Formats: sequence, C-alpha cells, structure tokens
Amino acid sequence: MSKRSPLASIFLIILVDILGLTIILPLLPFYAESLGASPLVVGMLISSYAACQLIAGPILGQISDKVGRKPVLLVSQCGTFAGFVLLAMSQSLGLVFLARIIDGLTAGNISVAQAYIADVTEESKRTQSFALIGIAFGIGFLIGPAVSGFLAHYSHVYPIILAACLSALSIVATTFLLPGKGEVHQEAHSAAETGMRRTFSVLREPGVSRLFLQFTAFSFTFAIFMSGFALFAERRFTWQGQAFHAAQVGYALAFLGLAGVLIQGGLIRPLVKKVGEARLVPAGFVSMVIGLSLLGLIHGVPELLGVMVVIAFGSSVVRPSLSTMITQAVGRKRQGMALGLTQSLMSIAQIICPAISGILIQHQMLTTWAFAGAFCAVVGLICCYYGREASTYVSGDASLGN
Repeated sequence: MSKRSPLASIFLIILVDILGLTIILPLLPFYAESLGASPLVVGMLISSYAACQLIAGPILGQISDKVGRKPVLLVSQCGTFAGFVLLAMSQSLGLVFLARIIDGLTAGNISVAQAYIADVTEESKRTQSFALIGIAFGIGFLIGPAVSGFLAHYSHVYPIILAACLSALSIVATTFLLPGKGEVHQEAHSAAETGMRRTFSVLREPGVSRLFLQFTAFSFTFAIFMSGFALFAERRFTWQGQAFHAAQVGYALAFLGLAGVLIQGGLIRPLVKKVGEARLVPAGFVSMVIGLSLLGLIHGVPELLGVMVVIAFGSSVVRPSLSTMITQAVGRKRQGMALGLTQSLMSIAQIICPAISGILIQHQMLTTWAFAGAFCAVVGLICCYYGREASTYVSGDASLGN
C-alpha cells in the first residue's frame, strides 16, 4: 500500500509561510519609522531578526533530527504567529524589537521543511523537490509585496494582521495535512558531541566544508543583491521620466519571482537529469557573475528585465542543487542540523550585507555595489573548482551517516 506523498502539503505550508514573510518585509521599515525609528534603528531591527535566526537555526535543525520534523516545524510556526500578533499590537519600538526577536529565535520553518523534504524523497529526485521552496519564494514575491502595498494604504496594521492569519493557517495545515513526524535519528546524538560542538562537527567531514563555502558565497551574493536592489534601482533607473519608486521596484522583483518560478518549476528536473547538481552549481554562479556585472553597467528598463532573468537562473539552480549535495554528504541522520547551518549562513549574510550595500549606495558607488555581488559569486565559482573532490564525493553511491 503506497503512502501519500507529503510534498504537496509541505509546499502549501511553505507557500503560506513565505506569503506572510513577503507581506511583512516591505512594510517593516515604514512601520518602524512610524514609531520613531531612524534608518540606523531600522537596520538594527533587520539585523536583530537575522542574528536570532543565526543562533536558533542549527539548534532547531538538531532538535528536529532527534524528535522529528513536524513537532519542531509547529513550534517554529507558533513563534512566527506570536511575533506577528505582538508586532500588530506594538505601540513602541521596544515591542517591535521583541516581536522580531521572538520570530527570529523560532525561525526554523524553511530549514526544517527542507529536512522533511530530504527525509521523504529519493536522492535522485531531491533537487527538484528542494526547488519547491524556490517556487514558493517566487510566488510569494509575486503576491506578497503587492498585497502589502494595497493594505498599507488603509493602515500599517492591516498587512500584519493578514500575515498573522496566514501564519495561523500554516499551523492548521501542518497539524492536519502533514503526515507523520519526519524521520527521527535518536542514535545520531551522543553525550560527547552535543550543542554547537556537534553542529559544527559536520564541517569536518570530507568534502562537506567546501560545499558550505560555496553556500556561503551564494548567501553573500544573494543578500547583497536583495538588500541593496531597491536603493540601487531608485538611483539608477527611471520610468516615464521619474526615478524608480516602490511600485517599480516591486514590479521588478515580481518579474524576478516569476522567472524563478518558471525556472524551478520547469527547468530544474531536465537540467538535473542531463548534467547533475555538481555541474549546475558552477553554471549558476557563472550566471550570477554575468547578471550582477551587467546590472552595474546598464541604465535601461528593458536591459534590467533581461538581467533579472539571468540572475534568477543563477539563484534558482544554485540553492536547491547545493542543498541536495549537502544533504547527500552528511547523510540522513544529520540533515536537519546541516540545513539549519545553511540557514545560519544566510543569517550571517543578512546581518553583514545590508550595511555593505548601504555604505556603497549612500556614497553613490552603484556600479561598485553590483560588482561586489558579482565578486561574491566569483568566490563561489572558485570554490566549486577548488572543491572538485567534494562534488565527486557527494555524487558517489555512499553518503556519510547513512
């Protein structure tokens, strides 16, 4: 008797979570400013969430390895819901910070969901399964910012209430639609190797550290682009004689999201079958190098749309391919921990890169900002070839920890 695949359920859960996130992201700076926050304080607010996520990501992943994915995913979603409710009720910056800290400390939704996907899919199909997360992100960026902008015309609180409702819906979906707990690996834990020591011990495995270096380079590339694109576009591009504003930036990011959905929904599977993940990763880094370099040189909107497709291809193939290779390298017993560590790397990039982007763009170094992102992608490309043995190791028949 065949078991019902949980991929449709996990996709719905991730999509609802990401819609809530993308509704909040464009609103949060304006909401904080309405309570008296300066641009510096807004930056600290964004960094506080990422810093808490950095601490919590590997721990939540490790706990999910021990007790199962579903219970940890529910705890994470409840934290997000509580953070949104507190944010909607906030009348001071202190409460806004507290709301984001609560959300950050329980922000294991995506990494735990990735581990669940890894548990229930064969290695040969894992990359296209991970691409579900990219598709959910693309749909979220298509819908979330537009809905947030519409509701914000009436009140800054309305988008937050909607995000809280979506978060509650995600909890219900996880409770009733997601089968089982996900895999539990009690034997993976020993008294001698716990906490952060055990988390980072995964980096000592042959080839794994090089995969994490590649993921770090991707994280910084993507974070530089996402943290600075709005300010860059405002200063570089015009539409009907006027500088880009929030609406035009939103449309450009929506186009990026649409391209990502099409690439991850239609191209990932045949590409993986034809060339494999180990070759897709450097191809993706090359695409990001080209796209970000061109972004620093162009001035027209048609050229911008073409560049967004190039960047979307790079990011759409690198992240799911690397996630697959990492889970294959560490084995099923430590997938949650390893994917939690990738979330921590993303958090580090999200702490550092907004400051880098802000400094460069504030000093009108627009081309330098784009080239900085391209440079991070070049580093990732170098790591691909420097770590050839990692790719060979991962693509073998045996995986560590199995």
